[in-house]
Amino acid sequence: MTAAPDGSLPLLASPLLLGKTAIITGGAGGIGRATATLFAQHGARVAILDMAGNAVSFADELGEAHLGVVADVSDEAACTKAAAHVIREFGHLDILVTMAGIVNPGGITSVAQEEYQATMRSHVDGTFNMCRAAIPHFRERRAGTIVCMSSIAAQRGGGLRGGVHYAAAKAGILGLTKAMARELAPDNVRVNAVCPGAIHTGKRNLADMNAQFAGNGLIPMGRVGMAAEVAGVFLFLASDLASYVTGATIDVNGGMHIH
Repeated sequence: MTAAPDGSLPLLASPLLLGKTAIITGGAGGIGRATATLFAQHGARVAILDMAGNAVSFADELGEAHLGVVADVSDEAACTKAAAHVIREFGHLDILVTMAGIVNPGGITSVAQEEYQATMRSHVDGTFNMCRAAIPHFRERRAGTIVCMSSIAAQRGGGLRGGVHYAAAKAGILGLTKAMARELAPDNVRVNAVCPGAIHTGKRNLADMNAQFAGNGLIPMGRVGMAAEVAGVFLFLASDLASYVTGATIDVNGGMHIH
């Protein structure tokens, strides 16, 4: 979308992603599932890429236009194969959302080396691998947008659910996002990051989470966030509403971390 000489923007089609195609890694559960659902509701054809076997069944739930792909993002060859498969099935790719990654606790002297490496592979390598698989297609079309999920843990040094290795991995994603944004802007490819705070994804009891994080004043808004609220930010960044936004980090934390 390009501004007119007077600076005005053309009216956007509704729904926001009508005619667009997207890959969402880690899309079978949690925030990824909420984002895939919202993208589909806004007209996108969505490829759910996940290690979980329910990637295919969830895509079927969304409708016949969507696609489920079982793949490990830490495997570069698997990412290349998955991206090629989606592009072949959809005809083109407009949006890549990277969310896949594991979360485990652990301190600097207690986390096992194997666990540290696995966390880095799933988050940093996984983001790197999927972006590398999609970027040649984006560059060829001179169009595309990438939205990477980081975390409040990268900004405040952990202190929530994930350990030191999780905070480091999510910080790596922020650096990668900014570097890609600078490099790819001349190709008309936008790259942004989202940093959620304490978010209810259905894995834990909502009342318990609110008592832990909001009841003690840690969250100024007085409650944890919902997965759908994070999905809305991914929708904004993936859509033409964010046509002049690149290299940005959008916080979704209810005021838990303000900087």
